[in-house]
Amino acid sequence: MINNTKKRILLITLALIMLICAKAEVKLPAVLSNGMVLQREQPIQIWGTADANEAVNITFNKHKVAVKADQNGKWTATLPACKAGGPYELIVNHLIIKDVLVGDVWLCSGQSNMELPINRVTDLYREETEMYENNNIRYVKTPYGNDVKGPQEDISKMEWKALTKETAPGFSALAYFFAKEMYNKTKVPVGIINSSWGGSTIEAWMSEEALKDFPRNLLERDIFSSDEYRKLINQSSSMMNAFWDRSLYKGDKGLHDSICWYKTEFDDSNWASVDMFSSGWSINKGYPINGSHWFRQAVELSPTQIKDGVLRVGCIVDADSVFVNGTFVGTTAYQYPPRIYKVPASILKAGKNIITVRLISYGGRPSFVKDKPYCFILGGDSIKLSSQWKYKLGCEMPTRVNGVSFQNVPTGMYNSMISPLSKLQFKGVLWYQGESNTGRSHEYEALLSSMITDWRSKLNNSTLPFFIIQLPNFMQTHTYPSESGWAQLREAQRLVTTKLPNTALVVGLGLGEWNDIHPLNKKELAKRVALQADRLAYNQKKNVSSGPVCISAKLEDGKIALTFQKGTDDFLPVDSLEGFAIADKDGRYQWAKAQISGNKILIWNENIANPTMIRYAWDDNPKGNLRNKASLPASPFQIKVE
Repeated sequence: MINNTKKRILLITLALIMLICAKAEVKLPAVLSNGMVLQREQPIQIWGTADANEAVNITFNKHKVAVKADQNGKWTATLPACKAGGPYELIVNHLIIKDVLVGDVWLCSGQSNMELPINRVTDLYREETEMYENNNIRYVKTPYGNDVKGPQEDISKMEWKALTKETAPGFSALAYFFAKEMYNKTKVPVGIINSSWGGSTIEAWMSEEALKDFPRNLLERDIFSSDEYRKLINQSSSMMNAFWDRSLYKGDKGLHDSICWYKTEFDDSNWASVDMFSSGWSINKGYPINGSHWFRQAVELSPTQIKDGVLRVGCIVDADSVFVNGTFVGTTAYQYPPRIYKVPASILKAGKNIITVRLISYGGRPSFVKDKPYCFILGGDSIKLSSQWKYKLGCEMPTRVNGVSFQNVPTGMYNSMISPLSKLQFKGVLWYQGESNTGRSHEYEALLSSMITDWRSKLNNSTLPFFIIQLPNFMQTHTYPSESGWAQLREAQRLVTTKLPNTALVVGLGLGEWNDIHPLNKKELAKRVALQADRLAYNQKKNVSSGPVCISAKLEDGKIALTFQKGTDDFLPVDSLEGFAIADKDGRYQWAKAQISGNKILIWNENIANPTMIRYAWDDNPKGNLRNKASLPASPFQIKVE
C-alpha cells in the first residue's frame, strides 16, 4: 500500500516537472524555421514565447543578443542588419534553426492568379521547370486561415522549400519566374512568402483599422464572428452538397443502366450527335440543364500508337469524370484547371478506343471551354479529338446551393495570414487581386489605398514598395464602347499608383486569355514585375520599366493631344492605333481615330465637337496596341479633356 502511494507521488511529481519544462520551452513562430530567408540590410527581429521572465539567448551570424520574456511569456529580440549571405544557423537557447539565408524577401499576396502553381502552367514551361534548380531561391506558402476575431500571432505550419525540380510544381508560377528574374539580376538569395487564397476579396486582406471608413464591411465581419454560426453554416453547406451528390448518383441513368454508359461494350447508337461547343445540349428553353451529361467518342489508334499517353480534355464547366475503354483515368471537381489525364498503354488497343466524359453541372451553363486543347498525346503523336460526340443526358438536377465563401469575410485573412508576418522585413509586396471585386469596382481604389497604407504601418515600413499587378484582358471583346467592371477596376488599380508613393503598376494587357480567368503566361508578367522592381526597389532608372503613361489630354486645333510621362513616350510605330474612345458632353462614348505625332498621340472623332473624356482599352477584353519601343503596353486609362 505504501509502495503504491510512493509510486503515485513520484509519477505526479514527474508529470509536474515535465509540465513545467514544457511550459518553459522556448518556441519560435512557424515562419522562423529551417531554410528561411531573412531580409538583408535591415534590422532582424526574432520573436517567440517562453516561460514568464525566462532568459532567451539568440546567436546568429556571429551576433549575440540576450532578452527576457515578459510576464505573458512573449519576447522579441533585434539583431543587427546583415549583408546577403549564408547559410547560417539561428540558435535560440536550445533551438537550432538551420540553413538560414540572408537576401531579399518578397511578400506575394492576392487571389488565385497569385496562388496558381507551376503545375498548372506546364504546357508552356515544362522543359524549363523540370531542369532548373537553385538553392538560393526559397519559397513558403502560408496555410489558409480566416479568423475574424482579431489579429493572430502565429500560423499553424510553414515549411520553407529550396527551388528544385521536385518542389517547383508547387511554387506560385508568378512568384517562381519573378524569383528567377530577381536572382539573375542581384545574385543574392531570394525568399518568397506566398500568402494568397483563390477567390478572395480585398476586404478579407484588410485589418479592422484599415476598414474603419468602410463600416458595411465590418458589420459583415461581425455576422461571422460566432464560431457556432460558422460551424453551422459549414455543416449545412456540407450536408446540402452531400445530399445533392447523393441524389445525382441515385438519378443518373448512366450509372444504373444494365450496362454503365462508360463501358466499352455499351451501345450508344441511339444517342444524339452533338457539337461539344454548341448550346443545344446544355440549355432547355433558355435555362441551363444542370446535373450529369454523358459524352462518348471513338478514336482510332494504330498498333504503333499504343503507348503510355496523356488525354487532354480542355477545361470543363463544372466538373468531370473521364474514362478510356471503360477504365477511369481522371476527375476534376471544379471548372478552372486544365484536364490532363494520364492514360497507360495497357488500357489502349489497336483500332477503336472509346473516350467517355461524364460532365457534372452544378449551376449556370454546362460547357466545354473553346480554344483549349482536346487531344490524345501518345509519344510524338497528337490526335485531335472531334468536336462531334455522341450525347445523352444522365440526370437533370436543380442548381446546387453554394455555401458561404469564408475567404471573403472581411479581416479574416489579414488576421490569419498577414498579421503573423508583421515582425518580418520585406523588400517589397507583390499584390495580384481584383477579380473578385469587379462587381464593386467603384470602391476598389479607396479600399486598396487604405490596405497599402495599413500594411505599411503594420509591417513598420512606411516606404515599403508595392507592385500592383493589373487585371489582364478576359472574356469577350465588344464591338462598341461599353461599360466594364473589369476596366473600372483596372482604372482603380492605376489611380492608386498615381496617388500613393512607392507604388508601381504592372500592366497585364496582352497577357490574358478570353476563355480563362487564369492566363498561363506568367513568365512575361513576371518580367514586367521585375522591371518595375528594378526601378522602385533597387533604384535602377536607366531601363524603361513602364509602357506609355498618359498624363494630360488637351484640345488642340480640333484634335485631342495626349501627352505622356517622359521616358515612356518613345512609341512603337503601328499602322493604326486601336482602342481609343471619346465621350461627348452627355458622356456617350464613340470610337475615335488616333495617330502618333512625335511624342504625343492625337485623337479625334468628326461627330464630337465638344469632347469631355478619353478612354483607352476600356473593355473586359480590350483592343489596344499602344506600346513604346521597350515593347511595354500602355495601361488602360480614362482622362478628362482639358
